[in-house]
Amino acid sequence: MIRTALFRPLRLGPCTLAHRVVMAPLTRMRATVPGNVPNALNAEYYRQRTTNGGLIVSEASQIVPEGQGVPASPGIHSREQIAGWRGVTEAVHAGGGKIFLQLWHVGRISHPSHQPGGGLPVAPSAIAAEGMALTSTFGREPFPTPRALLRDEIPGLVGAYEQAARNAQEAGFDGVEIHAANGYLLEQFLQTRSNHRNDEYGGSVENRCRLPLEVARAVASVWGPERVGIRLSPFGIANDSGEDDPMPLYAHLVRALDTLGLAYLHLIEPRASGAGQKEVDHQNVPSACELFRPLWSRVLVTAGNFTGDSAEETVSRGFADAIAFGRRFISNPDLPGRLRHGSELAPYDRATFYGGGARGYTDYPPLA
Repeated sequence: MIRTALFRPLRLGPCTLAHRVVMAPLTRMRATVPGNVPNALNAEYYRQRTTNGGLIVSEASQIVPEGQGVPASPGIHSREQIAGWRGVTEAVHAGGGKIFLQLWHVGRISHPSHQPGGGLPVAPSAIAAEGMALTSTFGREPFPTPRALLRDEIPGLVGAYEQAARNAQEAGFDGVEIHAANGYLLEQFLQTRSNHRNDEYGGSVENRCRLPLEVARAVASVWGPERVGIRLSPFGIANDSGEDDPMPLYAHLVRALDTLGLAYLHLIEPRASGAGQKEVDHQNVPSACELFRPLWSRVLVTAGNFTGDSAEETVSRGFADAIAFGRRFISNPDLPGRLRHGSELAPYDRATFYGGGARGYTDYPPLA
C-alpha cells in the first residue's frame, strides 16, 4: 500500500504538522527522584523522536503531588519540573517537532507511598479499584480505598489543572492534552462504577461530565482552546474502568467538548485497552473513531494497535485525521520515516518499558 494520506500536512490549531503520525503519551518512569524532575536523558529520548515536523504528546505528568500514581513519573507543579521540561521542549523544537504536555491526575489509581504524608489517594467516591498498585519502590500492593473528594475541594482541583496549564506554557510546550482516559481521576468522575456521588458531580450523565468540562474550560482559558486536546477511552477497561453502556455518556461528553472549540479529540481504540501492561488485541469490539467522528467537528486523533496500513486506511477513509502510535515509537525513534517507506519495524522490549536508564529508552537506533 502506498501511504499518502498519513503524510499530508495537518493543521492543528495554530500549528502545521508535516504529517499525521503522532507519538502517543507513554509513561516511562525515568524522571529524577526525589522531585520527579525531567532530566537530560528524557530530553534525549524526546529529541530522538521529534519526527521531522510531527506531534509528540508527552508522557502523563501529575498536576499536583497528590496526582501521582507510579514511581518516577514527571510532574508539572514545581519550579524544578518546569525547568526540566524546558530542556525537553527545547530539544524537540530544535529538531523541528511540536510537543503537547499531557496533564494527569490518577485519582484512586495510586498508593499512600506516592501521597504527601502517606495519606490516602482521592477519588470521586470512596471505592477502591480492583487490582494492584505500583508502590514508590516498584512493589505491588492492592489499591487502597481512596478518600472521597469533598465538594469544596473541587474548585481547587480545577484550579490545579489551570495552574499546571500555565506551568506548561512556561516550560515551552506548544499546547496541552487533558488526560481523561484509562481509569484515572477525570474518567473516575465520568463512570458509574467509580462515581457514587449525590451532589452536582454525580448521578446523571450531565453531572458526571461536569468536572471534565470544567477542567477543559479552565485549561482553555490559559492556552486558548486551539492549543488544547483531550484524551478519552470510551470503551476502555484499564485500571478497573468501564461503563456498561458507554455511548450515552461519551456521546454527551464529546458533543459538549465540541462546543468548546478544542484543537483535537484523542481516542483510545478499545482493542488496545490495557496495552501498557501486557500484549492485548481485544476482538469483536467497536471502532471508537468511526462512532465518534460524526459528533466531533475538528481534528480527531485515534490510537490503538495500528499498523502502517490500517493507519493509512483509517485516515484515507476520514474516520480520523491522525494516528497516534505508542509502543512502536518506543523501539522506532524514526517511526514516521519507516512507515512512509514501508521499512521493517524494530521490536520493543517490554521489560524495559518502566523505570531504568538508557537501555530500552534511548538506545534504539534509527535506520541508516
